[in-house]
Amino acid sequence: MTKEARMTRFNTLPQRAGLGLKPEHYGDILSGNPNIGFFEVHAENYMGEGGPPHRYLSAIAERYPLSLHGVGLSIGGSRELDKTHLGRLKKLIERYRPASFSEHLAWSTHESGYFNDLLPLPYTDETRDRICAHIDQVQETLGTRMLLENPSTYLLFEESTVDEIDFLRTISERTGCGLLLDVNNVMVSAINHRLDPYDYIRRFPVERVGEIHLAGYDETADEAGERLAIDAHASTVHDDVFALYEFALGRTGPIPTLVEWDNDFPDFPTLRAEAERVDDALARLPDIGRRVA
Repeated sequence: MTKEARMTRFNTLPQRAGLGLKPEHYGDILSGNPNIGFFEVHAENYMGEGGPPHRYLSAIAERYPLSLHGVGLSIGGSRELDKTHLGRLKKLIERYRPASFSEHLAWSTHESGYFNDLLPLPYTDETRDRICAHIDQVQETLGTRMLLENPSTYLLFEESTVDEIDFLRTISERTGCGLLLDVNNVMVSAINHRLDPYDYIRRFPVERVGEIHLAGYDETADEAGERLAIDAHASTVHDDVFALYEFALGRTGPIPTLVEWDNDFPDFPTLRAEAERVDDALARLPDIGRRVA
């Protein structure tokens, strides 16, 4: 499949708020039919052959668009991609036909081991070339365009020779993949590295963004007593992140936006209120755009 053909199948999610799908909320969703734009599922949670997870997901997929978010491909890993894992992912995409598929700019495999985390990468020509080759393989195998998500980081590599935004831009241009702009990740990294998150958004290639993520972060202090933000996904979206999101919307225009809440998640009405906050911002986009301009 050509890069041009993949482009035509990209981003049919509604330009609304979405929520991460949790088994604890299956009942609320199926009984109440809440007015939510879409639901996101983590691909690795649905790679079994059948059972209750697929029964519920099938019922929800009949009512709502799905965004499929991978956490286990290890796009940045030094090893070849796991073809068995990629095959399961292809089967899942063929089964549910999600409107969007995304993965992380990270790695999680080494030799024969797998780390249950999304680990950072040095931004070098060698790393970029490897990631581009992996993304080409993923998109050709899956027959669809993927989105690559900017990371939240806690350290910087001395080996890095390329700025993160330029790194992402070049990968997107070379492979035809889209970008997933995680605004919470921008804020977390900016706090940890004493950077300006608004400058990051100003420089980001927003024309390649197909989806936005929001979440809550935790905060502590490092050994020097400085602020340290943690990408925890365990609370409401902080006001500083939401203000940065509104700034981003002023540059991107209306973009499907997911509220992530993966740990210590609340009851469904609390999540729905977060989605309503996002939908309200999208509805106010003309005013937001004038403020940003």
